[in-house]
This record gives sequence, structure tokens and C-alpha cells, in this order.
Amino acid sequence: MTTLFDNRAPAAGPASPDKAQASYEGYVEPDTRIPPKARPVLEAVSVDGVEIPQAAILAEAQNHPGANPGEAVRQAAHALVVRELLVQEARRQEIEASPEPDDEGRHETQEDALVRALIEAEIDVPRANEEECRRYFERNRERFRTDPLWQVRHILLAAREGDETARANARHKAQALCQALRAHPEGFAEAASAHSACSSARDGGSLGQISRGETTEAFEAALEAMRAGEMSSEPVETRYGYHIIALDRMEAGRDLPFEHVKGRIAGWLEAASWSRAVAQYVTLLGASARITGVTLEGADGPLVQ
Repeated sequence: MTTLFDNRAPAAGPASPDKAQASYEGYVEPDTRIPPKARPVLEAVSVDGVEIPQAAILAEAQNHPGANPGEAVRQAAHALVVRELLVQEARRQEIEASPEPDDEGRHETQEDALVRALIEAEIDVPRANEEECRRYFERNRERFRTDPLWQVRHILLAAREGDETARANARHKAQALCQALRAHPEGFAEAASAHSACSSARDGGSLGQISRGETTEAFEAALEAMRAGEMSSEPVETRYGYHIIALDRMEAGRDLPFEHVKGRIAGWLEAASWSRAVAQYVTLLGASARITGVTLEGADGPLVQ
């Protein structure tokens, strides 16, 4: 009978020393005392052959409030690529510039001076005229109002967020105190002195005059819904605890006249125009440069930090 397949194990016996040595020929045991080299945070970043070191990118990342460390590093690499583009162009044009001090007396670096001089030479932004300013004013009237002012007193029953027992006790105490003060509002200052955890307790709970942005959103929303002379019908919950609020007086916001804000509007319009012009200029420089590791956005992107 013909044997189609022989699955018998090979005869046991010592392996040939020559064969064993051949099977390990060229093998080098790894040195575990040396840790593996970390991969770079970014691929090589360069502009026309000039490499931007990773250390410089990581140092620059501290100036960029990214949503996470990776985003901050990408923003930093982007900013340094833009800077290198401008420095190279300034040198190509043989622009001369001397470092100048800022408002705090700190001097620019030589490269910063070159970038400033290049932009001053290349970017020409026209002044915003009165017609443009007035048109912006009419389209954005809500931006040109003073904030309301509130004369406020309050009593704070403090409780930390997350402490459910303390929050429940503070809410119960605030509700009882609120009910008692609705019947006897003249006792507000005495109650604040006795129960409030705020430093205003020594002044009868008075916070003086406050405006938008000076307190929490929940506290501010309660004030918006109240009329002068009213006390909150229910305690107002914030992250600090529960508040009983008395609104003594309110001064509504008022429209600002055009003449009062014309200079501010002109500054905004000219700054926006300057930013767009610089972004477009950088885009043109980037289109003719060899850039690795970073992709420049279009003219509307945040090209210049």
C-alpha cells in the first residue's frame, strides 16, 4: 500500500549543536535596561526645509488654550509655522527692524521685530469711515446698552454641592426663613445677621449695587425676573447653597448714543479688517512654501495668533 502521509513524530534525540547554533545566528538579545524611545508628539514640522523643533512647539503650547493637550500642541505648531513663514519672507525682502519695547518695557526678539516690520510694510488697512461705523451701530444696537444695576440684599444658607444632606437641610431652613420674612420683611437685616453665611451678613445682607457678570447665572436670572421692592418668593439655588433675595432698587440699562461709541466701533472694524488681511497674506505665502507636519487653513482661519 502506498503511504500518502506519514504523521509519525520524528525520533527523539539530541538536536545537532550546529543546527541549534544556526537557528539563533544573528539574534541579539534586547537590552531591557534602556527604555524604548518615545514617539514624537508630532511628525516633523518644517517650512521650506527649516525644521521647527519639538521642544519649541511644546514650549509654545503653553500659550494656547486648547480643549486638550493635543489640541494645544497642534495650535502651537500652527502658530510657529506662520511665524517662520513671515520671518523667512522678511529676510527674503531684506527688511531691517530693531526690537521695540512693549507697554511693560519688555523688548521684542529680533524675529518678532522682523514680523512686525513685514506686516507694517505689506498690510494696508483703510480707516473705518463714519458711514461704516453708523451702519454697524444700527445693525448691532443691542451691543450698545449699559447693563442694569441692582441694589440687592440677600441671605445665604450655605451648602456644598454634592452633599445631599447639607443641601436638603439648607433648602428646608431657607424655605422656612423665606416664609417668615414674607410675613415680616422688616426683619430681613436681623435674619441676615443671624443666619447668612455670606460676609454681607454684617451689613444686613447688603451687596450694594451689582450688575451683570458679578454673580452666578441663577442669582442673576432671579434678579431679572424680580421688580424693585420685591423679595424672592422661593429660595434661589446656586452652587453655594440657597439664597433669599431682596431687590431694593433697579436701574434699567439705557441705549448709548452713537457719538459715545463711534471710536470703539471704528477700532473693532479696523482690527477685523487687519486680521483678515494678514490671514490672506499668510495664506498666499503658505501656498508657495513647502510645509510639513501642519496644514494651513484658508484665509478665514486663525492663522495669526
